[in-house]
Amino acid sequence: MTAIDAVPHPAPWAERLIGEVGRTVVGHETTIQRILIAALTGGHVLIEGLPGLAKTLAAHATARASGLSFQRVQFTPDLLPADITGTLIYDPQRLAFVVHRGPIFAHVVLADEINRAPAKVQSALLEAMQEGAVTIGRETHRLPAPFVVLATQNPHDHEGTYPLPEAQLDRFLFKLCATYPTREHELEILRRHLAPPSPAQPPSEVVTAAALVRGREALTEIYVDDTVIDYTQRLAAATRRPAESGVPALQPLIRTGISPRAAAAWLAAARAAAFLAGRAFVVPDDVVSLAHDVLRHRLALSIDAEADGVSPDDVVDHLVAQVAAP
Repeated sequence: MTAIDAVPHPAPWAERLIGEVGRTVVGHETTIQRILIAALTGGHVLIEGLPGLAKTLAAHATARASGLSFQRVQFTPDLLPADITGTLIYDPQRLAFVVHRGPIFAHVVLADEINRAPAKVQSALLEAMQEGAVTIGRETHRLPAPFVVLATQNPHDHEGTYPLPEAQLDRFLFKLCATYPTREHELEILRRHLAPPSPAQPPSEVVTAAALVRGREALTEIYVDDTVIDYTQRLAAATRRPAESGVPALQPLIRTGISPRAAAAWLAAARAAAFLAGRAFVVPDDVVSLAHDVLRHRLALSIDAEADGVSPDDVVDHLVAQVAAP
């Protein structure tokens, strides 16, 4: 299979890529699509779930099929910021300090179990995630484009986890919830494990990193009507001032709504979703289809809502049901 080096408009390679990754990992189509959207928009993805659900495998296979370099960092309580970004090392031959680059210098960086490291290490990713660069010593170094952080985390009630600060959570475009596979998917996984051993065949490269960068530029050609912009704004406003936005039932449930930066990222993701679907325009369903993944980590629920067992996904369900689409 020959990798596509030029992304046509619209992009016909998305289904090919999902199918290619599917040869390695079963049942992660949504995860693959969200990673592609993040690569096209400059966003990042947080994946929460129990061990053994193929989160790392899906990330690695998607990066390989997308022609992107990949690095995995296992986050532990003794990890230091320099272990991620790099540091200055004295070179006795040059009689000078030289930069030793860390694993952050890759297209796709998998921060495995990110919430097992203390806050100072988690914060080491902030500059990289927001600016696409890191500072080592007195010099700023650009990261390769596209640059995507895929972070996995264990549920917060697991022992030895540190909640991510809100400022860093907002840098993640999506938060995905890895769940147990369906019966059909698990049967396929078991059949593959029972098959006779064969040489590992990683996914073939379907598209190149340069093509994804050109795809990012092509997003500006995707038309976004004012009615879709207005719809996204009304959804965002309803998370901040539910009563004024005609959704009074959400008032006692939400402590803090989403920021304008989150709303802009939401609309950019909807644009990328339309691009991957082969459309030259965004429809309201593009916005709605991404609502849970964009909002679940950004909505801060009230104490009463948490006590009643209300989840962010429940709030999002009510939000999209009550705010009228154009």
